[in-house]
Amino acid sequence: MDDLRYAVGVFEFGVPIRPEDRPALLVQIGEAPERLRAAGSGLLPVQLDTPYRPGGWTVRQVTHHLADAHLNW
Repeated sequence: MDDLRYAVGVFEFGVPIRPEDRPALLVQIGEAPERLRAAGSGLLPVQLDTPYRPGGWTVRQVTHHLADAHLNW
């Protein structure tokens, strides 16, 4: 990756969400907290405080940001 600002790639908006997609998306939203908890379980403090790129947020900061965003979803 040449541009570390886009660690997972530049955002590309996909096809518009259709009404029939809603049930599956709601399931994903419902599963998100447990999946986030599982992804972070067992990480050491030093790992939680590691930025994902130079000058970027730490794993701990990204996790808190996702939790805050989830409350708004």
